[in-house]
Amino acid sequence: MAEIDFPAEIRALRSTFASIEEVSDVAKIKEDIEELSEMAGVPDLWDDPSEAQKITSKLSHRQSELERLEKIQSRIDDLEVLVELAQDEADADSKAEAVTELESLRRSLSQLEVVTLLSGEYDAREAVVTIRSGAGGVDAADFAEMLLRMYLRWAERHGYPTTVLDTSYAEEAGLKSATFEVKAPYAYGTLVVEAGTHRLVRISPFDNQGRRQTSFAAVEVIPLIEPTDHIDIPDNDIRVDVFRSSGPGGQSVNTTDSAVRLTHLPTGTVVSMQNEKSQLQNRAAAMRVLQSRLLLLKKEQEDAEKKAFAGDVKASWGDQMRSYVLNPYQMVKDLRTEHEVGNTSAVFDGEIDDFIDAGIRWRANGSVSARK
Repeated sequence: MAEIDFPAEIRALRSTFASIEEVSDVAKIKEDIEELSEMAGVPDLWDDPSEAQKITSKLSHRQSELERLEKIQSRIDDLEVLVELAQDEADADSKAEAVTELESLRRSLSQLEVVTLLSGEYDAREAVVTIRSGAGGVDAADFAEMLLRMYLRWAERHGYPTTVLDTSYAEEAGLKSATFEVKAPYAYGTLVVEAGTHRLVRISPFDNQGRRQTSFAAVEVIPLIEPTDHIDIPDNDIRVDVFRSSGPGGQSVNTTDSAVRLTHLPTGTVVSMQNEKSQLQNRAAAMRVLQSRLLLLKKEQEDAEKKAFAGDVKASWGDQMRSYVLNPYQMVKDLRTEHEVGNTSAVFDGEIDDFIDAGIRWRANGSVSARK
């Protein structure tokens, strides 16, 4: 094993950290924390619970950003001391600990670099994720439910609050579709790389002959609209349908017309909500998601016009972006980034950070290439 040049490695760590610190704008983070702390300290903060939650969430996010940067700085300083100690006393245990910490710091800095790439117009927003079963019958519906659990577990691991807005159950098993919110800053910028078609290959548990089945599910990620966004939707552009909610038990299921379906007639965009108990709550939630989708649609149209002027109309997303193979071997592979892992159980349990990080880097590189 080659001898590690610790002084050179530490210089490289400090150089990388300095670049990250410059891009992160520590002075702005501290300024935001001071401003948000003042807003969070007003006596009547919780008179408007929704606004209070946004303020405290932003404050918590900015504080954790600063803490993460300061912690990395401290760890690099501690590593330097540890290396000096190991060399002065010829301590093998300290040297082994230094090697482990060096690797850990490299990983931490790599993750921080990914965060600095989230600079898109809507990247800082919360996210609305919709999963729909595709080709593959009952296996596709089951796959959609597996993906829903995967993303909810991922959010839980990070401490991100989630709200399931709508679930449409399939007849035999699984889900036709599900929509949920991830209420955390930069949730959209993080999860948008998960948008696309996901493919599952496995021995079908629903086939009594034990045959291998390929099924598909689509994931859509849109930024949550904010009060400052302005999307005018005339009343005569929307058709409102009410129906009885479906799914497993509950006092409000199949008893009242509480579920709402909104159809935006000019674009054909349809949003349905049924998880709230009242029709009014479902309508408000559906309108919020409809506005978010129309906002994104407007931006996509503007981007398409810009690309047309540039003469580049090549799509950046393929129909299939990730494969989950459970048989004849176990492998999850992203077809855009080539990132792959063999532990499929861990992936379905929400361990997808490496896929997301690779996707963010891939998206950033694509944006740079498109500008050249």
